[in-house]
Amino acid sequence: MGELRGTHVPVLLGRCLELLAPALSRGDRTVHVDATLGLAGHAEAVLAAHPQTTLIGLDRDPEALAHARARLAPYAGRIHLVHAVYDELPEVLDRLGFARVDGVLFDLGVSSLQLDAPDRGFAYAQDAPLDMRMDQTTGVPAEEVVNGYSHGELARVLRVYGEEKFAGRIASAIVRERERARITSSARLAELVREAIPAPARRTGGHPAKRTFQALRIEVNRELAALETALPAALDALAPGGRLVVLSYHSLEDRITKQSLGARARSTGPVDLPVELPGTGPTLRLLSRGAELPSEAEVAANPRAASVRLRAAERIDPERVEATEGTSTTGRTRRAARERPRRGVRALHQPGAAAPDSSTMDEHEE
Repeated sequence: MGELRGTHVPVLLGRCLELLAPALSRGDRTVHVDATLGLAGHAEAVLAAHPQTTLIGLDRDPEALAHARARLAPYAGRIHLVHAVYDELPEVLDRLGFARVDGVLFDLGVSSLQLDAPDRGFAYAQDAPLDMRMDQTTGVPAEEVVNGYSHGELARVLRVYGEEKFAGRIASAIVRERERARITSSARLAELVREAIPAPARRTGGHPAKRTFQALRIEVNRELAALETALPAALDALAPGGRLVVLSYHSLEDRITKQSLGARARSTGPVDLPVELPGTGPTLRLLSRGAELPSEAEVAANPRAASVRLRAAERIDPERVEATEGTSTTGRTRRAARERPRRGVRALHQPGAAAPDSSTMDEHEE
């Protein structure tokens, strides 16, 4: 393993530790999953703060795993580092013999290592081969997508995953260019995108190629499909009292997270019944109202945290909740709570302003 490539400053580290602490400090032995290990900044802090905690770290990038293993060497007796995508979590837990876990952290997006390594092709500001695979040992690189997808397929990827208004124009420019010569470099692709976007639109919103590169990266790595599978699996693995924290960096990730957590924080029973039916009560307690934003101080210290949105939840025992409700509230109050469960959630901490929705989030490169 060579020298570390990239600068790694864990995003919202203090807040993540604060949210996970009640779950990881409750007993002689707890288990924490870092589903996106990266360069192990969050993982190292968790292990240092909780001497009784065992860490399970997943990452699809072999280079990141190698750096993380070196960084976490002082905790070698309490770590299991696995080359895997986070949607493989159930298989990983089964293989390691863990039926339940106490904490889970997802720090989504592209890692500092991947972003700052010029040869990985993630950055539109640097010339590199069009790769963008987080795991370069498998999968199809971005070059194959750019040169092989039809106009319609390219436009769909850019429109859906990049929320790019000029998806059709960009797809047309790519198709015209590749008819002359294969597109193989990130710099050439960025130039094509810039030329395809009208001049007035290029003056605002950052680099013109930002959304295109985001979309290609998501397509190449199947990020959203993996997240849609991984979040329910992680919630299923949580023990009662266990906590999950998700750091998202663009609206698509945050929307999936919001929907996954919100669905389990609501009752599934009929709202007109005076009592909660067994098995229909909420199984999660949301730990903040909406998504939490970074503070100005956080962004000043770590500019890559600017677009982060944090959501967190705690696994609850629905039977205990139903028993408590049955002795402490009226049927009308219970019905109202089930109709408006999210309005009843109290924000435990707000380092910055709350974000009720995420439709205007920008791409993050952590």
